[in-house]
Amino acid sequence: MFEDRFAYDPHHDPDLRSAGERVTGSARVREFTFRTSVGVRRAAYLVRPEQESGKPHPAVLFVHWYEPESHDSNRTQFLSEAVELAGHGVVSLLVEAMWSDREWFLKRTQADDLPNAVEQVIELRQAIDLLLAEPGVSPEWLFYVGHDFGGMYGVLMGAVDPRPCGYVIMAATPRFPDWFLYYPRLADEEAQTFRETFAPFDPFTHVASLSPAPLLFQFADNDPHVPLERAREFFEAAAEPKEVGWYQAGHGLNDQARRDRLAWLLKQMNIK
Repeated sequence: MFEDRFAYDPHHDPDLRSAGERVTGSARVREFTFRTSVGVRRAAYLVRPEQESGKPHPAVLFVHWYEPESHDSNRTQFLSEAVELAGHGVVSLLVEAMWSDREWFLKRTQADDLPNAVEQVIELRQAIDLLLAEPGVSPEWLFYVGHDFGGMYGVLMGAVDPRPCGYVIMAATPRFPDWFLYYPRLADEEAQTFRETFAPFDPFTHVASLSPAPLLFQFADNDPHVPLERAREFFEAAAEPKEVGWYQAGHGLNDQARRDRLAWLLKQMNIK
């Protein structure tokens, strides 16, 4: 079965190692590393309310984008949003992904992409395990926010792991080969074979299966990596309930998109 490709040991010891803790505004930010099931160590931030209310906490798993020229192409991307959400009682986990390495895209090859995809989905499932193990976190209020590759892998993860109850998918393309074929260049026949091989794993193939979890898509009108026709195709492939925001921006989106997704998350969490 398709799901068997992403099986892992849920009792795997993540060997958590603390790297410090600080209070920022109304949030307590803990930095740590954990070990994945394949032995890779990943860094992460856990952001909790500084003052505990005793009520169950909604939770968000944030997964960053890949933009090697940007300072926030890593787990810091959503840190300010997680701090703001902590003021509303939300617990957030912000994880490092395989594309945290600025040279990741150049180092990989198409032969790496499928096994890497499987490993990354397993890492996201393990990240959910860590988030749900946090004291007071409610498994009924778990959300996923991903930008770029973070959004695409989130859809694939959600196809085999139903625990998230809502998703924000930002500036993501519907098929992995849309980007994986940027480099290295392949001959036309090889590229077509690659597309066919990856088709069962493409977000486009699985996004409808996330229903009934609500989805918020966010796209830009000047995104060189996600042309409007691909964005519309992705949104149309999803099942209800779904919403889409269009922004006058590039691939990084803008402050209005930030405000909109925070408002959407709080609404879904029934937080006023």
